[in-house]
Amino acid sequence: MSGTRLARILVGLCVLAAATQTLGQVAARRGAEDPNHPCGMIYTNHYGPFDYRTHRQDLKIVEDFHFTKKVETLQAGQSGWIGGDIDYTLKASPNHHRALIALVRWTERNKNDQPSGQGFRTECYFDRAIRFKPDDTVVRALYAQFLHTRKRQDEALKQLDAGVFHAGESAFSHYNLGLMFLELGEPERALAQAHRATSLGFPRMGLKDELVKRGKWREAEPSAPINPGDGAPAASSASSASSASSASSK
Repeated sequence: MSGTRLARILVGLCVLAAATQTLGQVAARRGAEDPNHPCGMIYTNHYGPFDYRTHRQDLKIVEDFHFTKKVETLQAGQSGWIGGDIDYTLKASPNHHRALIALVRWTERNKNDQPSGQGFRTECYFDRAIRFKPDDTVVRALYAQFLHTRKRQDEALKQLDAGVFHAGESAFSHYNLGLMFLELGEPERALAQAHRATSLGFPRMGLKDELVKRGKWREAEPSAPINPGDGAPAASSASSASSASSASSK
């Protein structure tokens, strides 16, 4: 292997490692957290924490006694302050999607980043959700929207990039991320997500319709067919060159 090629591979691996550190954030683990973190520890003696996506049954008691309908709709608290009930819910399930949505609405209504009853500033709850489950693409999209409304566009796009990184083969995730890219004024990136979702079999056309309305829709370019013989001549040439080299050295 030539020195130039090796150098290129090493550079590529460094870039990949940097991207993985940024986008593929390692989840917090019990017993391995910084007790002085400004947004608090995830694993304490509080009930939970439970992943909202997979442990709904464990969260039923929380939703029955804290995150009730009147709390979610911001009408009144259940056990005290509305902010306190949302705070309890997000400690039991840091990535509770509906509680995060209610939290942002409550913050905006109060025009205060830490309304009464909240243990942390609103943005801290997104930090906690991401530390808890870095692969939750809904949390990434909600945080991106939060940042966008605060005119922090670059940070918002980084959250969506992380969402794409974690979306994998989930057509639903790619579709939702496409909608968020469009909301953030990034139609080309929305288009890429629309094509990805469609290629994975997602049936909804809402994102495509929105792109059509804005004159930004294009059909996906067809993939180039793969010729099983591609590369064979090169390999053959390399083999011949090797043989010639061996012969000349005799």
